[in-house]
Amino acid sequence: MMASFFDQFASPSFLGIPLIAIAIALPWTLFPTPTSRWLNNRLITLQTWFISRFTNQLLLPLNVGGHKWALLFASLMVFLITINMLGLLPYTFTPTTQLSLNMGFAVPLWLATVIIGMRNQPTVALGHLLPEGTPIPLIPVLIIIETISLFIRPLALGVRLTANLTAGHLLIQLIATAVFVLMPMMPTVAILTAAVLFLLTLLEVAVAMIQAYVFVLLLSLYLQENV
Repeated sequence: MMASFFDQFASPSFLGIPLIAIAIALPWTLFPTPTSRWLNNRLITLQTWFISRFTNQLLLPLNVGGHKWALLFASLMVFLITINMLGLLPYTFTPTTQLSLNMGFAVPLWLATVIIGMRNQPTVALGHLLPEGTPIPLIPVLIIIETISLFIRPLALGVRLTANLTAGHLLIQLIATAVFVLMPMMPTVAILTAAVLFLLTLLEVAVAMIQAYVFVLLLSLYLQENV
């Protein structure tokens, strides 16, 4: 029973070929393609409005140099939201429950922000490792602590996204199993449990969007320190 709960997180395969690449590429085929017409349909208009509002909100604290990342951040945000939302459908696989995939997103982007800071303003970038006014005896300790906190950032990004989505999927499956088990024995309790399951599903929809936003927001904050 317990092993079956975690089977949903195993990468699907067909004839020994992993299908995670298809699961990652599929969301891009669902996005509507903008047209050259004067008036677009409601879906394209909504998508354009959402991306515009998100980009303005995300890049508001950044200077002009950080605006070059607008396309990357907006694409990553839409991509993560789509993958997380599709993973809530029955009989689907959520690639973002794999820590390896999330770390593959987090480490290169975090490393790019650090390299930009070291190249453009090395004094300021290194100054983050030692707060101003630190007593001399605490300088070695604080440098070690700040260095560890710097290198733990990509791990925190990947683990946060993986843990939140994994916990939500497990909780949904546990409660859904409880509904099927209780239905023949205690129908009233099963109906109440199903109502809880419905509310939890709505919560997971919000979590899927919020976690994608938090992932990109933290990357923008890391970029803000280095531009």
